[in-house]
Amino acid sequence: MSLDAAALDAALRARAGGACELCAATDAPLAAFALAHAPTADADGAVLLCPTCADGAGDTGPLGGQHWFALQETAWSERLPVQVLSWRLLHRLPDAWATDLREQIWLDDAVRAWAELGLGAEDAGPAVVDSNGTPLAEGDSVTLIKDLVVKGAGFTAKRGTMVRNIHLIDDPTHIEGKVNGTAIYLKTAFLKKQ
Repeated sequence: MSLDAAALDAALRARAGGACELCAATDAPLAAFALAHAPTADADGAVLLCPTCADGAGDTGPLGGQHWFALQETAWSERLPVQVLSWRLLHRLPDAWATDLREQIWLDDAVRAWAELGLGAEDAGPAVVDSNGTPLAEGDSVTLIKDLVVKGAGFTAKRGTMVRNIHLIDDPTHIEGKVNGTAIYLKTAFLKKQ
């Protein structure tokens, strides 16, 4: 069932209690935001957002800043459109905390399919980025920004170690590279592009 704009706004305000459904802001003008590929054109396919959250939700560019820490709460919402939008935003955030949180969230198959559809058809997948949000490509060189214990190999990869000719894998939060002659997987959150 499709609602007109006024009815949708009223339904969302009632559901959200007059606060942004992502950051809980009440002091900014709130507006309905329809999620891409929503199964319905009513409140079950939209969220009520403040201008900052609406800008981030509508933009396909990189996100950043403390404002998005609110997703640590809203990612666990019982409301499906809030879950989906939180998951999509966590997918775009380059920070390690966002990646870890997104990996903890369980979405049933239909909801996950809806969330993944909204990542954009032009995307071949999520961007692989280093700890600073710089895109990484096949064959790049990176430097470790933290000492990393390599489980099963019996050594610690030291901070400042250069890893040349990296290989991108299916998981955008990891790359494959050689350290001390051993092929290992490295979290992109602990790497800096050279």
